[in-house]
This record gives sequence, structure tokens and C-alpha cells, in this order.
Amino acid sequence: MDQPENAANMNENEEVLSETNETAEAQAEQQESENNIAAEAAKLQGELAEQKDKYIRLYSEFENFRRRTAKEKLEMVQSANEQLIKSLLPVVDDFERAEKSFTDSNDKQLEGFFLIKSKFSKVLEQYGVKVMDLKAGSVFDADFQEAITQIPAPSEELKGKVVDVVEKGYLLNEKVIRFAKVVIGS
Repeated sequence: MDQPENAANMNENEEVLSETNETAEAQAEQQESENNIAAEAAKLQGELAEQKDKYIRLYSEFENFRRRTAKEKLEMVQSANEQLIKSLLPVVDDFERAEKSFTDSNDKQLEGFFLIKSKFSKVLEQYGVKVMDLKAGSVFDADFQEAITQIPAPSEELKGKVVDVVEKGYLLNEKVIRFAKVVIGS
């Protein structure tokens, strides 16, 4: 009886050993699977971080592009306005010359003329056009004025200063679009 019992114990031991090996193998496979999953998760997190970085950079580039094109568009509109206004300035000069020649008359046609001149001036002001305020005796400033000639100063205090304004200067949004043409005393 000892032998069958031993054989049964051996079979039982073999089965336990077999189950233990299977459990160990299953645990090893599970551990390996978990390691693979952890490695795959780390790899995916790295790829995700890389994609986030690319997305942020692309978004920033797009925002910069959008701002730059908006700024360029605004500058284009302003430069187009500037060209139009520059071409209208001789008309303003003609209005002023005509106004000086009509100072003696007093009829309805003159009233219409002054109304049109006033309306035209208001439209220019509405778009940011300002006349440079210059008078005889003002200090000469090369940033805003162009000296077309020098004459002997009529008085000592006019030396190096504006003696006469030949043509008015204009600013568009604080930028010079036409320099004032002046005569300076020497």
C-alpha cells in the first residue's frame, strides 16, 4: 500500500508542481504584459507630449500670421487713403486761393462756395487729416517743414525762423503727408 500511496502522492505533487508552474508562468506572462502595457503607455505619453508641442507651436504660428495679415491689411488701407488724400491736397489749395480772391464779393454763389469748402475740409478732418499750424515767426523744424528759400530776416528775431508759409503742410494720423513749404530768415 505504500507504493500506491506514494504514487498518488507523487501524482498529487506533480499536479501541485504543475499548477505552481502554470501559476508562475501565468504571473510571469501577466508581469510581462503589464510591463509591455507600461512601456506602451510611456511611449504614447511621449507621443502625446510631442503632438501637444507641435499643436501649440502651430497655433502660435497661426495667431502670429493672423495678427500680421490684419496689420498688413490695415496698413494697406491707410496707405491707399494716404495716396487719395495726397492727390486731393491741391484741391484744398485751390479752394484757399479762390477764397482769398473772393473776399470782396458778397453774394449767394460765394456762400455756396464757402459751404462746399467747409464740407470738404470736414471730410478730410474726419479721415484724420490735420493742417500744420504754422505762422511767420515759428521755429523752423525740418521734420515738418521744407525750406524752399532763405531771405534776409526783416527783423532780428526772425533769424533762423519761418518768415512766410508758401504752402501749408498736412498730417494724416500724426504722420506727415505733405511738408509745409516755408521761407526762412537768415
